[in-house]
Amino acid sequence: MVYDLIIAGSGPAGLTAAIYAKRAGLSFVVLEKESMSGGQVLNTYEVDNYPGLPGIGGFELGMKMREHADRLGVSFINIEVRHLDIEEEGRIKAIYTDGEVYRARSVIFAMGAKHRLLGIPGEKELTGMGVSYCATCDGAFFKGRTVAVIGGGDAAAEDAIYLAKGCEHVYVIHRRNTMRAAAILQDQLKGCENVTFLWDTEITRIVGEEHVEGLWMKHVKTGEERMLDLDGVFIAVGMTPETEIVSKLLQTDETGYIVAGEDTATSQPGIFAAGDIRTKALRQIITAAADGANAAIAAQKYLMA
Repeated sequence: MVYDLIIAGSGPAGLTAAIYAKRAGLSFVVLEKESMSGGQVLNTYEVDNYPGLPGIGGFELGMKMREHADRLGVSFINIEVRHLDIEEEGRIKAIYTDGEVYRARSVIFAMGAKHRLLGIPGEKELTGMGVSYCATCDGAFFKGRTVAVIGGGDAAAEDAIYLAKGCEHVYVIHRRNTMRAAAILQDQLKGCENVTFLWDTEITRIVGEEHVEGLWMKHVKTGEERMLDLDGVFIAVGMTPETEIVSKLLQTDETGYIVAGEDTATSQPGIFAAGDIRTKALRQIITAAADGANAAIAAQKYLMA
């Protein structure tokens, strides 16, 4: 069977694309790697900037998007995309998965991004044993304990605010002397009495045997190194796009994001990129959803041409 469209990914971009594609009457399927739709939004404790739904939990918002798609009868297949191939002089796009090949005349890649690693000793060894990339997932395990949040963006600020509600103390460690997080988040964070900022500081090693016991830090200006005792480390230093499978066929920028504008069109006709996977100035739930709508309409126009 050759579908009109294949949507790879089921975060806000993929789910919105599915809703629009279904309303457009296209034949399509959504391929999702994870067992639950929603993408990164599922790990967000509270979403305060989605219009009309201030303060909604990220998990709840993700579930509402999936429920909307389910009500329309969207088909989902829980399987990981492994490879993209172009057939019949570009008319057919073949998506290879574990044991299956799905073909369509157009494709929307909406696979999002994954957490970026620090790449320091102890990080991989202690992941799941005190090293975490999701405060809302693992924060409850550190109630009444001391933790550190590494990073200076919105995600780091949100994680620290969330953890401060249950942890005894939270250190925010950043390699610069100021955060780049939104002002409203910085104000909230500064209002947390059990939060300490460690500026101009890099983490060189995470220490522990069966669990995190502390970390070694280095001041970037003085070169001074010291050990900080704590129970958990939450890493929030950005994301890496899930573009490995398409990087040889689609144009990407120097950081790996698929080059695509607001119309979501990529360097290959009939292939579109939506959400955090594409080049864009702002990566938020609302911009991912907007991408999904644009991508579905762009695919429909391509199919009609």
